[in-house]
Order: sequence, then C-alpha cells, then structure tokens
Amino acid sequence: MFIFNITVNIQEDIQEAWVDWVKHTYMPRMLSLDTFSKAVMTRVLVEEEMGGYTYSIQYTVPNKTKLESFRAKNKNPLGETPMLFKDKFVYFTTELHIIDEQ
Repeated sequence: MFIFNITVNIQEDIQEAWVDWVKHTYMPRMLSLDTFSKAVMTRVLVEEEMGGYTYSIQYTVPNKTKLESFRAKNKNPLGETPMLFKDKFVYFTTELHIIDEQ
C-alpha cells in the first residue's frame, strides 16, 4: 500500500472556502478515479512564518503501478482549482510506502 500526500498552505482569507471545496468537490472527484481507496484530510499543527493554514490530504493507493499511472496523467494533482483560490496557495506532494498498519 502507498499514500499519495499533498501538503497545501492556503491563505487565511479563503481558508474556509478552500476546505469546503476540498471536502465536497476535490476529494470526492479524486476518489471517483478508481485509483485511490481512501482519503484523509488533516490540518498540520504548525505556525507558518509566511502565514496561512497548512493541510495534508492523503490518498491511499493499493499499488505503485496505480500511483505511477495517476502521476503520469496528472501533472497538477490539485486539478482545476476554482479561480477563487488562484495564487492563494502553495503545495508539494510526497509519496509514502506503508510498511505496517496495526
């Protein structure tokens, strides 16, 4: 099993609207792709020097092949974000390999 993680820092003035979009539009869309089996959104509990709020969105992927296929087809993992959020966030992605789950 693998986790595809997207860490996002979003500006304070649109944070609530962004969280709503992620929960009700973005995560359901990603789960409908037949690539991911589970999605978890968390808030990173850290004070950012640049301000804003940081979130982690983690998608569970059953195998590396599906993850590589998704990455090859989706250069921008956040897809088409609404204009409301344009230039108001930064992100990076991380791929994690699950070693053990209890």
